[in-house]
Amino acid sequence: EVQLVESGGGLVQAGGSLRLSCAASGFSFDEYAIGWFRQAPGKEREGVSSINSIDGRAFYADSVKGRFTISIDNAKDTVYLQINSLKPEDTAVYYCAFTYIATATMLPGLASYGYDRWGQGTQVTVSS
Repeated sequence: EVQLVESGGGLVQAGGSLRLSCAASGFSFDEYAIGWFRQAPGKEREGVSSINSIDGRAFYADSVKGRFTISIDNAKDTVYLQINSLKPEDTAVYYCAFTYIATATMLPGLASYGYDRWGQGTQVTVSS
């Protein structure tokens, strides 16, 4: 069974940086996509970025382009989300999610319904 463990969240001042990690284990095939989502109190879950293990193509929400960078280390089965120039509105619980994919042309992107395994989340709090 696929398991995801997020880490790297914390309290940071506006303008600072964090690197979130999503360590995946227990999967049977090497072709998968991992997405990062966030949910702030009282708001809907938002997809912020995703990447796939086949060609490494990344997707970003418009709200985070230029500040967030997603990367994948296939040797460690870990996906990272580098967050720079943090803003108070980035405060949320950040989740990573996993799904198997057949090809790099059929990707779930930032749609939460496209993923079927979720981590427990890591809190990111940005103070102004």
